Amino acid sequence: MAKRKRRVFTPSFKADAVRLCKTGDRSVAQVAKDLDLTETALRAWIKRADEEGPSSAPPNELTSPEREELTELRRKVKRLEMECEILKKPAAFFAKENT
Repeated sequence: MAKRKRRVFTPSFKADAVRLCKTGDRSVAQVAKDLDLTETALRAWIKRADEEGPSSAPPNELTSPEREELTELRRKVKRLEMECEILKKPAAFFAKENT
């Protein structure tokens, strides 16, 4: 049997395949066979969809890890902005002293 070339699927195709498994009356194996997919890949897509949350979320919505990272980055930006403001005060003081 010849090895099949690796295929790339769009996020919308993956979402549709997962939806077919969850809402349809067919098994994961049957959906995989109908869509010419491996059962392992389809099960991985289902697992990832379950981890990311409800499938009704828009595709551009942040996942939980992305949301946590965004919160942490915002916290760091705020801290750096405060440090910058603190450092501006002595710089302004010494600039006045020299003139």
